[in-house]
Amino acid sequence: MPDIPAYIMVQLHVTDAAEYRKYEKGFFPILKKYGGEFVTYDDQPHTFEGTSPIEGRAILFKFPSEQAAKDWYADADYQALSEFRRAGTRLDFLTMVRGLPARG
Repeated sequence: MPDIPAYIMVQLHVTDAAEYRKYEKGFFPILKKYGGEFVTYDDQPHTFEGTSPIEGRAILFKFPSEQAAKDWYADADYQALSEFRRAGTRLDFLTMVRGLPARG
């Protein structure tokens, strides 16, 4: 059975751009280490329905599997780097969702 991709959805508000830039600078090498791919971000997302509109920055990236996403998040270098994100943002959520299996 092929691996099912996993997506990480993030919603945050940048409160200290200098601290957040430190996070961004180190983010991509660690993401790529686990096969992660940056999909997109939007600083002005639009909510069509619901009582909790998404405001701030919405980010989406993809991993080849749920395990790769979990390993990325647990990585000691990522956790050290994420202190800059924690210092420079107010995080609403960082959530993993599993994708559909690839069709062959």
